[in-house]
Amino acid sequence: MKKINRDIFKVTGIALLCIAIMPLSVMAGDFDGSKPLHCTLVDTIECLPGGECTKVTPAEVNLPDTILIDYEKKNIIVKEGDNKRASIIENMKHIDGKLIIQGAEDGVKEQRDGLGWTIAVNDSTGKMVATGSGDDVGFVIFGSCTPE
Repeated sequence: MKKINRDIFKVTGIALLCIAIMPLSVMAGDFDGSKPLHCTLVDTIECLPGGECTKVTPAEVNLPDTILIDYEKKNIIVKEGDNKRASIIENMKHIDGKLIIQGAEDGVKEQRDGLGWTIAVNDSTGKMVATGSGDDVGFVIFGSCTPE
C-alpha cells in the first residue's frame, strides 16, 4: 500500500511540475515579438548635462502613460485622448533574452526636438526599459508590458 501511495505522489508531483512549468514557457513567447504589447510607463527620469537627473511624470516630458508596441506593423503607437501617433521601429533584434527595438522621432516640425530611442523588453517577464536621447537631454523610462 505504501508503494502505491509513493507512486501516486511521484505521478502527482511530476504532473504538478509540468503544470507549473507550462505557463512559464507560454508566457516566454508572449514577449518575444510575436504578439503586440501594451506597455505601462512606470518611472521616468530626465537627465541633463552635468549629471542632473530628475524623476518626472510622463506627461511632464510629453509622454503618455501607456504605449502599444506592434512588432508586425513595426511601429510604436501612442494614444493621447482621441489622437493617435506612431513611431516606426527601424531596428529589432534579440540579445541575451531581451527584444531590443530602436527608432528615431523628428518631434514637432521646425523645432530642434528630435531624438533617438531604444526599448528593451525582457522575453520572460515583460519588464521594459526605454531610453531616449536628443540635444542636451536624455530619458530613462522603466515600465512593464503585457501581451495584447
